[in-house]
Amino acid sequence: MKHETVKPPMRTDFLPFAAPLVGDDEVAGVVECLRSGWLTSGLKVKEFEKEFAAFVGSRHALAVNSCTAALHLALEAVGVRQGDEVITSPMTFTATAAVMEHLGARPILVDVDPSSLNIDPAQIESRITPRTRAIVPVHFAGQACEMDAILEIARRHGLPVVEDAAHAIPTRYHGRLIGTLGDITCFSFYATKNLTTGEGGMITTERDEYAERMRLMTLHGMSRDAWKRYTQDGSWRYEILAPGYKYNLTDVAAAIGIPQLRRCTDFLERRAAIARAYTRAFEDLDAIQTPWVRDEAEHGWHLYVIQINPEALRIDRDVFVKKLLERKIGVSVHFIPLHIHPYYRDRYGFKPEDYPNAFGAFQRIISLPIYAKMTDADVEDVIEAVRQIADENAR
Repeated sequence: MKHETVKPPMRTDFLPFAAPLVGDDEVAGVVECLRSGWLTSGLKVKEFEKEFAAFVGSRHALAVNSCTAALHLALEAVGVRQGDEVITSPMTFTATAAVMEHLGARPILVDVDPSSLNIDPAQIESRITPRTRAIVPVHFAGQACEMDAILEIARRHGLPVVEDAAHAIPTRYHGRLIGTLGDITCFSFYATKNLTTGEGGMITTERDEYAERMRLMTLHGMSRDAWKRYTQDGSWRYEILAPGYKYNLTDVAAAIGIPQLRRCTDFLERRAAIARAYTRAFEDLDAIQTPWVRDEAEHGWHLYVIQINPEALRIDRDVFVKKLLERKIGVSVHFIPLHIHPYYRDRYGFKPEDYPNAFGAFQRIISLPIYAKMTDADVEDVIEAVRQIADENAR
């Protein structure tokens, strides 16, 4: 459907960039937890882990309090230590690289493919050194990286692959849900994600030894089943087997996550419908480049990221964003590439042009609202605002 540019009435309320869709089942689950008196990690967490493992088809699933925690645990489990190097993408949130820094390792950035904004497998091998300990592909916006190529390189060099799947539930790659491809996969359940627990995350792996190490390190390095020590069947006695972390998920959060997981496919269907509406509405605009999609049926649609064409506009990306906000449309930018943030720039001497595809995309990208709670009227408001700004500011 083609859209004629007509000046729409201004929204009276601000459309947030993201908002969770929480129903009666989530509320009832939380109330049940509160009334039970058991609020921390317990049976609800175990139930959530079991259902999540079954959903993605993984052997093990471990619930944690954030995807940052998941990445930290995963990299520690595969052996990343002081002085090591870990390969990843500059188009990601800081947490991906920060956990490498926490372990004393150096993030080695590899530029992205300009179409998908995922890490470019063709550039990975040249960055591998004797100090390389792991590869961390980031599934940007909900579209899977080229995992066959990445895994082939990793296997040839004996490197584990830890997937940053913060955007990738439920994303598929050649028919398989993300969660069983790499050695370890890390998911996010932050408030803006396709599936939320408010704060939280999940780790999946097929490897028993990784699962055992991560479970140990999740709760202070305490011996198995230490979480039961306050139950009738538990024991006050426990042993510290390693200097672990405090990364466990609570039952209250799991009570939100269980019904969210059961509706995850429905949420995706709504997000995909919004993505299709956006693409149809913008495909005739010279000023807007819609996302490149390898296979629409496999995309997780955590983000819908447009790129403005500066040659077709009299305004840059920052002004475009400002004009959307003036029209009460919440937007964001994913991401400011890691190498231009002051910490990484100053620590490693990065220059913007070191990763030209990531930096070039950053200057053009805008993330539009896309979430299951949006109404058709909300979607139309976004479409009309984007089209109006593009038309009014065309060269």
